[in-house]
Amino acid sequence: MATEIRLPEVGEGIDGGTVVALLVGVGDRVEVDQPVLELETDKAVIEVPSSLAGLVEDVHLEVNQEARVGQVILTLAADLGEVPAAPADEVVQGETTIEVALRKEGADPSPAATQTRSGSLAAEASGRQKLIPAAPSVRRLAREMGVDIHEVTGSGILGRISAQDVVRYADHGGAPIGPVPAHLPAPALRLPDFSRWGEIERVPMSGIRKAMLRTMTTAWSVPMVTHFDKADITSFELFRKRHRSRAEAVGTKLTPTAMIIKIVATALRRFPEFNASIDIAADEVVYKRYVNIGVAVDTEHGLLVPVIKQANKKNVIELASELGGLAEKARTRKLTPDEMQGGNFSVSNLGGIGGTGFAPIVTPPDVAILGMSRGEFEPVYDQEAEEFTPRLVMPLSLSYDHRLIDGAGAARFLRWICQAIEEPFLMVLEG
Repeated sequence: MATEIRLPEVGEGIDGGTVVALLVGVGDRVEVDQPVLELETDKAVIEVPSSLAGLVEDVHLEVNQEARVGQVILTLAADLGEVPAAPADEVVQGETTIEVALRKEGADPSPAATQTRSGSLAAEASGRQKLIPAAPSVRRLAREMGVDIHEVTGSGILGRISAQDVVRYADHGGAPIGPVPAHLPAPALRLPDFSRWGEIERVPMSGIRKAMLRTMTTAWSVPMVTHFDKADITSFELFRKRHRSRAEAVGTKLTPTAMIIKIVATALRRFPEFNASIDIAADEVVYKRYVNIGVAVDTEHGLLVPVIKQANKKNVIELASELGGLAEKARTRKLTPDEMQGGNFSVSNLGGIGGTGFAPIVTPPDVAILGMSRGEFEPVYDQEAEEFTPRLVMPLSLSYDHRLIDGAGAARFLRWICQAIEEPFLMVLEG
């Protein structure tokens, strides 16, 4: 009897993705834990393994097709080989697999027992895998507000849950309330028929781009302010060039971004409100005792933000090495979901591309992000010499969540970072 292989959960908060490669075909034999397809999710490209061994009878997906958790991806012929015991929380599919499970448990494998067990497992699966009619952005909003999406009653067609339903539940336990705040995600704009005016081409969004769409839609609900400052990086650059051979000796590069990460890690310990999150449902501020910093990486597939964990406990050379490795994995789409999660604060460096400044967007649950722009020589007045001298100056921008951080606090935080940049020895004294 044929057995179906379904798409398993591939990460926290990830309910599906786009198939970018099929690694097996009809007639192939697969083993347990053998990768059978590559799935591009919100976070990265992930290899999906088979949970059973056997001959592939049918492949139910195609490249560029969307796949959801629980969807059938393969059908294996009856030649299952050695079937591993199913985990306690796994949904067993088909009577053949149920009979194998009963035998391993030492239970009665008769047809009647198998049918009873099948009904029991189906009921358990129905309770655990109840489909929740809600968009990913709505699910994310529910998580951020501490709301169990399973408890929310949807007001849309066929019970679809909206952002308004989540807010209504959080504030009033599901009771009707007045108009929903304007900062909630707006409905999708209905576009005109552009083909009326000329030739067009429609291209499906990649999983990364769709994730960015949802993230930025949610981020726009945050009241953000951007503070700008400039840092004299003349000594900073001399310091970097003087010590870059130490990084090269261990096979890495001492980049400005790595040095800034070290400075930011120290700053986050001195200014804990920037290393925090807002728990709206509980009316609390969550201060984190660890320092994890996300770094924006520009790739041909879109913007990815891998996270350097425990950044405050690593020296500059270690940070440079880890940053280089994560950036390479981002460009080759080899990042794991864990390497994209757990960040407290982000750094975005556009200096290598150009521009005189920009206002980066804070992505909740973070409360701030630092932007770095290209350094240029400027005439700076030297009071002691009473003359202007050429200095290398880098524009910095700090966007922050104004619900938690005030303007004066943001100015002090960014000024401290500027002073640490201007006096690189502070990285040794403070770090």
